[in-house]
Amino acid sequence: MTQPMFPEPTPRIASRRRELAPQVHEAWDRFSSAVFADGALDEVTKQLIAVAVAHVTQCPYCITGHTRLARRKGASDSQIMEAVWVAAEMRAGGAFAHSTVALHALDGDVGGAQGR
Repeated sequence: MTQPMFPEPTPRIASRRRELAPQVHEAWDRFSSAVFADGALDEVTKQLIAVAVAHVTQCPYCITGHTRLARRKGASDSQIMEAVWVAAEMRAGGAFAHSTVALHALDGDVGGAQGR
């Protein structure tokens, strides 16, 4: 039988996390609620951003949770998939942009502008 790569989040785990650091956990809950509340950005947009960021950070728990929350807040499946594609482009874009470092190294300017 194969073991999952990431353990299943359970109510027991959530309770244990809260039990071990109750004040920090409460602060986290307040912070998270404030971050995802309607403001200059609506809740759907914030959840779509979270879906994209979760894919870049590659957190399976965040991907699952924010994908479900985005849909619950009214995002369509197409909007969610577009957010994932934005994440993919940004992740690949980082490699593309950092090719500058490699090209400087190939030209013998290992330190680039920072090395001067």
